Amino acid sequence: MFADSATECSYEECKATADWLLAQAPVRPLLGIVCGSGLGGLAEMLKDQLFINYSDIPSFPQSTVPGHAGKLVFGTLKGKPCVCMQGRFHLYEGYPIQKTTMPMRVFKLMGVKTVILTNAAGGLNPDFKVGDIMVIKDHINIPGFAGNNPLVGRNDDRFGERFPCMSDAYDRDLQQLAHTVAAELDYSSFMQEGVYSAVGGPSFETVAESKMLHFLGVDAVGMSTVHEVIVARHCGMRVVALSLITNQVVMDYDSEKKANHEEVLQTGELRAQQMEKLVSTMVSRMQLSNNQH
Repeated sequence: MFADSATECSYEECKATADWLLAQAPVRPLLGIVCGSGLGGLAEMLKDQLFINYSDIPSFPQSTVPGHAGKLVFGTLKGKPCVCMQGRFHLYEGYPIQKTTMPMRVFKLMGVKTVILTNAAGGLNPDFKVGDIMVIKDHINIPGFAGNNPLVGRNDDRFGERFPCMSDAYDRDLQQLAHTVAAELDYSSFMQEGVYSAVGGPSFETVAESKMLHFLGVDAVGMSTVHEVIVARHCGMRVVALSLITNQVVMDYDSEKKANHEEVLQTGELRAQQMEKLVSTMVSRMQLSNNQH
């Protein structure tokens, strides 16, 4: 289960994939966007689109989850050269963790400086409502406690250092930008911020697990994002991440409610346009340049 990253996703393999993509791409992207469940419409906003199926990309994993289209989209968003993932990869699909995060390394080698990640998540904070958008300020990596971290294995210094700092994983300026833009768009009534926790999935959490996560200070829980963030930061990219709260996590044994993927996708559709407007307006304000460190 915990494969050596050197065998799973080498620098050479990522570089070959990045070079292959750049040879087709109409732009050299400075911005990478990852669309979560039901949020693939973000990619449709790009101008001069080029769609490439994951199945056509050398060494790339395949997306197997409903609500994830499985396409890489190049183009420009608000004049910024961009690459967008319509669908991501998860531990529960059976991929080694290094493979699920390979796109982040490919992004880096294509020239991406900043990554925007979106996901669908269950709300643990009792103040959150279904349809809220949470700006992630920090995370708890549950699989990481058991040694399943995407940086396990031999470190390749060409990607990043052996022991990357994660206390500043989520860029504070970009978090502030999200709140500023939300206020201008009159979205503040459904904007939140908080701590996201990744679990392995695909089964939804038990009541006891949900209570434990809430006790640990987790505001929203999902099955993605954290591993991508770790790899993106290891590569030196700036990160901002947004969770769409698609369901309230069940923390009461007497509750009749049950978590289900259909509810996740329905809420995604309901709030998707506002999420797209928020992200695209943020992008219009971002300073992106080739010499950014």
